[in-house]
Amino acid sequence: MTRRKTAAQAGLTFLKTSIALQTLTLFFQAVTAGMLLTSSHGYLLHDIGSKVMYAAAMLYVLATVLAWRPGGESPRPVLYATGFLLLASAQVALGVAHVPSLHVPLGVVMFALSTLALVRTLFPHVSPRPTVNSTGL
Repeated sequence: MTRRKTAAQAGLTFLKTSIALQTLTLFFQAVTAGMLLTSSHGYLLHDIGSKVMYAAAMLYVLATVLAWRPGGESPRPVLYATGFLLLASAQVALGVAHVPSLHVPLGVVMFALSTLALVRTLFPHVSPRPTVNSTGL
């Protein structure tokens, strides 16, 4: 029993680390996108960052699978992470194709979704909706 609990805790730590890394790499991408406008180093940093961001998205999928399996809970986080990896694939394709009209807004959406997933992972017991007591007050 203790061994299973330790594995679940390790999986949760890995999950928190991977989603934090993904969120940080997306923020880095936003910064380097701005640098593209003002610096000759912006392109190189954004290019390298895109590869790290994609690897972080793959790591997030792996972490959700590892966190899900020991506890046997809902596979919903795995589906979210897989969907996010699909968004990351589209983001890379749009960047390579030089379609900033879709690439930039998708990057903003991805950062927002990753930040939301990070908050939900760090604070799993916080309800997004206020609860109503039995008296309705």
